[in-house]
Amino acid sequence: MTEQRLVVLISGRGSNLRAIYQAVADGRLPARIVAVIANHDKAAGLTWCQEHGLPTAIVPHRNFPDRESFDRVLAAEIDRHRPDWIILAGFLRQLSNGFVERYLGRLVNIHPSLLPAFPGLHTHARALAAGVRWHGATVHFVTPELDAGPIISQGILPVLAEDNAEALAARVLALEHRLYPQALGYLLDGSCVLDNGRTLWRRGYSSPEWLGINPERLI
Repeated sequence: MTEQRLVVLISGRGSNLRAIYQAVADGRLPARIVAVIANHDKAAGLTWCQEHGLPTAIVPHRNFPDRESFDRVLAAEIDRHRPDWIILAGFLRQLSNGFVERYLGRLVNIHPSLLPAFPGLHTHARALAAGVRWHGATVHFVTPELDAGPIISQGILPVLAEDNAEALAARVLALEHRLYPQALGYLLDGSCVLDNGRTLWRRGYSSPEWLGINPERLI
């Protein structure tokens, strides 16, 4: 399979970036991370990238008067690296419609809930307040409507009686680190594509092998 080029966008520590990097290093993803771009210079993941030899760039969102002008410069920086895929890994900026349309079908995000439940922020506290018994994470194509793009893959886990928002967030994050690389594998090998506003599977989707991701029975 041809090696594909990934540009990863981060705003924080980049823990999902690290999971993707490890999947590439282990040979699970036929890809190369050609750039990591942050929207401010305080993103802790930048230091990790420098330690691991990953090219980085910063496009400070506060330097721009509006979302559209920021997105134009961000897109120019992305295009400079000629990516096959643009991966949002904790990138905490809402993107303009024009930006999303530019990369539609190649722009992917992970969200810490079982979409369409709990889009936006504070997902874990909202899940606990709603009393749901299952929670998790969703990998989806990015479309102009926030957290509403067609779903690629989901991972679920039970909400425990002793969970608070912090404990639940930690368990979901660990799940994300397994889910995101696997979902990217489906994209890189052409198993699924964005087609007329929906996820089209070119082969039958089966539950992943990793424990806790789309489990087929209660544990």
